[in-house]
Amino acid sequence: MKRLMMLSGAVALVLTLGACATSSPDVISRDDAQHMAQVQEGVVLSVRNVVIDGSQSGIGAVVGGVTGAVAGYSGSGVQREGQVLGMLAGVAGAAAGNAIERMATREEAVEVLVQVKNGERRAIVQAKGGETLLPGDSVVIVTTGSKVRVTRAPK
Repeated sequence: MKRLMMLSGAVALVLTLGACATSSPDVISRDDAQHMAQVQEGVVLSVRNVVIDGSQSGIGAVVGGVTGAVAGYSGSGVQREGQVLGMLAGVAGAAAGNAIERMATREEAVEVLVQVKNGERRAIVQAKGGETLLPGDSVVIVTTGSKVRVTRAPK
């Protein structure tokens, strides 16, 4: 029971940390606020749904590994057996924690193909936001540093 509680706590931590990450075009980071941005006008040619693969920072593997090792070690009354079980459970926990982190940080996104006014075409991948873009929509491409986002042009 104690092992199950520890494992569920680790899973909850990884999922909570993963839920904190966002790349929504509706959220501007503090570093990008009050910076000059380049703006280009264009028209949406196409929009398709894509998935941004989850991150593997190592936090999930560490949490899963430690949780697994502690749970495995405490699972036996014999010291040598507990050490072996702890090591095996630690490796399994690290693999599971890594997979959980990767799945928790995956994001639904869109790839927007834009025809810019100068004739160039740009493909921009961004997280789904509150705005739905459709082919034919007039848009602006906002570039701040190395970050780019597409938004509907003001009327």
